[in-house]
Amino acid sequence: MFKYWVIPFAAVLLGGSAVRAAVGPKGDSAMQKPKYVLVIHGGAGTILKSQMTPEKEAAYKAGLTKALEAGYAVIQRGGQSLDAVEAAVRVMEDNPLFNAGKGAVFTNEGRNEMDAAIMSGKNLAAGAVASVTTIRNPITAARAVMEKSQHVMMIGAGAEQFAKQAGCEIVDPSYFYTEDRWKSLQKVRAADSTKMQLDHDSAVKKTTLPGIENKDAKFGTVGAVALDKQGNLAAATSTGGMTNKKFGRVGDSPLIGAGTYANNATCAISCTGWGEYFIRLVVAKTVSDLMAYKNLSVQDASAELIMKQVPQLGGDGGLIALDKDGNMAMPFNTAGMYRGTVTAEGKIEVFIYKGDY
Repeated sequence: MFKYWVIPFAAVLLGGSAVRAAVGPKGDSAMQKPKYVLVIHGGAGTILKSQMTPEKEAAYKAGLTKALEAGYAVIQRGGQSLDAVEAAVRVMEDNPLFNAGKGAVFTNEGRNEMDAAIMSGKNLAAGAVASVTTIRNPITAARAVMEKSQHVMMIGAGAEQFAKQAGCEIVDPSYFYTEDRWKSLQKVRAADSTKMQLDHDSAVKKTTLPGIENKDAKFGTVGAVALDKQGNLAAATSTGGMTNKKFGRVGDSPLIGAGTYANNATCAISCTGWGEYFIRLVVAKTVSDLMAYKNLSVQDASAELIMKQVPQLGGDGGLIALDKDGNMAMPFNTAGMYRGTVTAEGKIEVFIYKGDY
């Protein structure tokens, strides 16, 4: 069984938000820097303790812990980082609390459309699926695209046909239905049928930007990054998108370099946030490039995008990142982000709110 405790972290304050680095207090030479092997997220946004019941908070923490345990078990037995991130994301795809897989939000047409991507840092192999409606675990289908085809991305019915031939579990679309997500769609439709809504709490401020309702709400995406015992990095991201979305909208999650990226020379990254801005900034690849060409640390490179460039354009969100040496970063410019870590020794920590550690 895993035990929980909190270790000191240095808080780097940028733009009024805390970016926490996985190091001890400055000047504390006695503290040994932990080596992380798996980091996960379950979405960022307006996640406030005042709006969370103790039961729901416990459920989210249990869900994050279960995902970390699944991924860590792979790492501990000497498995691949690819297997670890897939295992962790599958757990969250199967958990209705998260907007990925079962529990995905509904489109304007009343459908659940999911996107996912996975990438290997060892050889830059990658796979993705978008706008799929019958694949129980989209992250597994994304891996099948990577390993069993000559392509990187497949979409819609074609992706579903390929996934079935590749042996992925296919389900009736009704499998993804949850009452909470359906009620969210009806609420948005009643307010303004032309607007989309990011996975949200009801008591959040409204945006004035056209076409988006509750910009400052929870961005529903899950993701994982891992470093295995062979030194290989991997990243995976999965999402149900935006409530009431139309016209086959696809965000950053399945786009390699925007919401998902891994390179053994630098880091592995999974993003969560307002996808249009992450796409425009090619956030995940830009973090890697800042490390490669400017020699920035994973913490500084991640902060440059999440605490500076994304909000300067008007976007919100966060990311998780893990470098080739096991250093991690989890910056976010929102009120909270579901997130968790596990070290090489198996120490698990899970967090939800800003200032948790």
